[in-house]
Amino acid sequence: MAYRTDEDPTTRRFAWAGRSYLIQTGATVVSGLGNAGAPIATAFAVLHMGGGATEIGFVTGARLLATLVFLLIGGAVADRLPRHRVMVAANVGNALSQGVLAALVLAGSARLWQLVLLSAAGGVGQAFFAPAAEGVIMESVDQQQAPRAFALFRTALNSSLIGGAALGGALVAAVGPGWVLALDAVCFAAAGALRLFLRPPAPLPRREPGPGMLADLRDGWREFTSRRWLWTVVVQYGVVNACLFAAESVLGPIAADQRLGGAGPWGLANAAMGAGLVASGLLMVRWQPRRILLAGNVGVLLFALPAVALADGAPLSVLAWAMFASGTGGTLFGVCWMIALQQEIPAEKFSRVAAYDWCGSVALAPIGTAAAGPLAGGLGLDGALWACAGVMTLLSLLVLAVPEVRRLSRTSAAPAPATPSPATPAPAPAVARTAG
Repeated sequence: MAYRTDEDPTTRRFAWAGRSYLIQTGATVVSGLGNAGAPIATAFAVLHMGGGATEIGFVTGARLLATLVFLLIGGAVADRLPRHRVMVAANVGNALSQGVLAALVLAGSARLWQLVLLSAAGGVGQAFFAPAAEGVIMESVDQQQAPRAFALFRTALNSSLIGGAALGGALVAAVGPGWVLALDAVCFAAAGALRLFLRPPAPLPRREPGPGMLADLRDGWREFTSRRWLWTVVVQYGVVNACLFAAESVLGPIAADQRLGGAGPWGLANAAMGAGLVASGLLMVRWQPRRILLAGNVGVLLFALPAVALADGAPLSVLAWAMFASGTGGTLFGVCWMIALQQEIPAEKFSRVAAYDWCGSVALAPIGTAAAGPLAGGLGLDGALWACAGVMTLLSLLVLAVPEVRRLSRTSAAPAPATPSPATPAPAPAVARTAG
C-alpha cells in the first residue's frame, strides 16, 4: 500500500519503518515475550497436577480447536471492521483468560477442566487476532521494501522468543508455572495498550453493503481454492503443524522431563530455536530468493530435526543445534510465504484468505496433540517422535512435486507513489505467524 511520508525520496529505503509498522512490531515483541514461555508453563502446570502426555494434549488441543472453530468468523470480521480494533479486543480477551489461569495455578486450585476451558478461551482470542494481524503489518509497508520489512519484523519477534523461552523455562523451574502465565497476561495487556495507537496509514476503500458473512466467506474460499500452490502448501503445512505440535508441545516436554532435567533445559532448547529464527531473519534481510516457495519448503525440511534429536536421546547440546536449525527453517519459510501472499492475494480479500490459511494450518493440530499420548503409549516415546519426524520429512518432499510450488517466483515491485491514490488498490498484506 502506498502511504504518506515526509521523507526525501533518497531515503525511501527506510520508508517502510513508519509509525504503524513500528507500533505493531513493538506490540508483537511484547506479547512474544510472554507467549514464548506460556506453552512451557502450561505443560508443566499439567505435569505438576499429576497429568501426563494425554492431559497436556487435551489442554493444548483445546486452544487449537477453539482457534479453528472461530477462525473463519475472525477473518470475515477483520475484512469488515478496522483491523487494529479487532486486535485490541482480542488482546484484552487473552489477557483476561491468561490472568484467570495464572491465578488458579498460583493458588494451587487449578483443575484440568479449568485449564481446558481457559485454554479454549485463549484460542478464541487468537482466532480473531490472527487474520487481522496479517493485514495490519502490511498496511504501512511499501511492496518494494516488503522483503526487508518482513525479515526485520520476524527478527524482532523471534528475538523476543529467545528471551521469553529462556525466561519462561527459568521461571517455571525457579518459582513455578503460575508466574509465567501471569507474565503472559501482563504482556497481552501491554500489547493491546500499544495497539490502541495504531492508525491506518490511509483510508481503506469503502465496502458496499454485501449479502452477508456467508457470502464473504464463499468469496474468500473461491480466492483460496483458485490457486493450487496456496491450498497445496496449506494442506502440507497443516499435517506438518500437527506433527510439530505433537512433538514439541506434548512429547518434547515429556522427554525433557525424563532425560534432560526438566523445564530449565527445555526452555534453553526453545531459546536455541529462537536464535535460529533470528539468525535466519538477519540473512533474509539481504537474501531474496527468486523461487520463493521452493526456498521456503527447503526450510520446512528442517522442522523434523528436533524430533529426530529427541527420539535419538541426544544430549542438550545436540538438541539445541537441532532446534536452532529448525528455527532457521521457520523464518526462511515464513518470509517466503509472506512475500508470496503479498504479491498474489488482493488486499480487500486478504483477511478471509488468511483465515483459510490459518484454518488449514491448525486444522489437524488438535488431533496431533490429542493423539500424541496414545501414540506414545502404542509406539513408545521414541517411536512416536520418529513417526512425527518421518511424516514431516515426507510431506516436505511431496509438496515439491507440484509445479506451481517449485516455479512461483518473486516479482519486482515498481516504486510506489508518495501519496495514496483512491484508484490504486493496496498490495495484499502478508502472513506472519505473530504472537498475539
